[in-house]
Amino acid sequence: MFDDLDLDSLRRRSGVKWSAAGPGVLPAWIADMDFPTAEPVREVLSRELDTELGYPWWDDRPDMNPLRVAFAERMRQRHDFAVDPAQVRVFTELIQALQVVLHLGTAPGDAVAMHTPTYPPFLQSLTDMGRELVPIPMVDDDGGWGFDADRLARDVAARGCRALVLVNPQNPTGRVFTRAELASIADIAVRHDLLVISDEIHSDLVHEPHRHVPIASLGPEIASRTVTLTSASKGFNLAGLRCSVALIGDARIRRALAEQPPMLFGEVSSLSVLATRTAWLEGEPWLAQVRSTLDRNRRMIADALPSGVGHHSPQAGYLAWLDCRELGLGADPAAFFLAHAEVMLSSGPSFGPGGDGFARLNFATSGPILEEILRRMRAAVGR
Repeated sequence: MFDDLDLDSLRRRSGVKWSAAGPGVLPAWIADMDFPTAEPVREVLSRELDTELGYPWWDDRPDMNPLRVAFAERMRQRHDFAVDPAQVRVFTELIQALQVVLHLGTAPGDAVAMHTPTYPPFLQSLTDMGRELVPIPMVDDDGGWGFDADRLARDVAARGCRALVLVNPQNPTGRVFTRAELASIADIAVRHDLLVISDEIHSDLVHEPHRHVPIASLGPEIASRTVTLTSASKGFNLAGLRCSVALIGDARIRRALAEQPPMLFGEVSSLSVLATRTAWLEGEPWLAQVRSTLDRNRRMIADALPSGVGHHSPQAGYLAWLDCRELGLGADPAAFFLAHAEVMLSSGPSFGPGGDGFARLNFATSGPILEEILRRMRAAVGR
């Protein structure tokens, strides 16, 4: 069913992905999927709209929010990871949760390590909050994307880092960090007393044979200093509902949150909680179809990119990180492809250090639309 998308219907959508694209432009930029919403989610929201939109039963008892238990059960089933629901907190979205944890766990001027290139709103959050970025460069060793753990240890010590933001699976490279790599990060975090904020929002979309390992599952030492962030927004395409979950393993952050006025950071809507819970409990058949389609699409990209574009097939998600430096298109190849191919990609430089000469392509669309995107790109560069 995911290959039956109608282009005219997509262009009438009100979301930013298609609305921001000009006439005739095919958008492959922001991380929204074109696929229809999972039927169980559509049905439960429709039923709720037909009954009432009053205060939820858990509103006066946030500790009873049903997502706490649903998240804990999902971690147990998918990762054999035992989670205490009492350590789970619900936020409106993952960026909000990141900013809240940085606000409570670090101070202006503090150094924060993060793999780069990385998700632009995370970079902007550090800038806006006055935190200093310590880049952990992602390195292309021809066999795939990786990083230098020894350099990370040296930089953390030299710069006096207070926190490390881990994005796993990594955005934009699509890299799924191995247990050994995560263990090296955990060791550095413990030795240097780092707060670890682990964004695991793409973990529902890991491709075979790779496996997602929550860094907090590696043992009590790293669990006790980690805040794990996730949401159904990427795996189930529910970003507009604004709902995310934080597993707050660090007791210092839990205490700091408890000292804040209960509504200071807002509250999620009953519809967003209901949709997320339903996606996690009933959406697995839909998610399996999505993963199959994305796996097919990432293989299409590997076979049909313009020659001269470097690319490692992503191990998770639906975002391809394209190295266009050989084509000589300048620092921002996305601008070239928008002007000459009418294809809208994400700008590489916006992902920070290591982004110049790159562009990010979202391939969560139908086969025919992806084929046309790739055809236009090849035609634009004559390869």
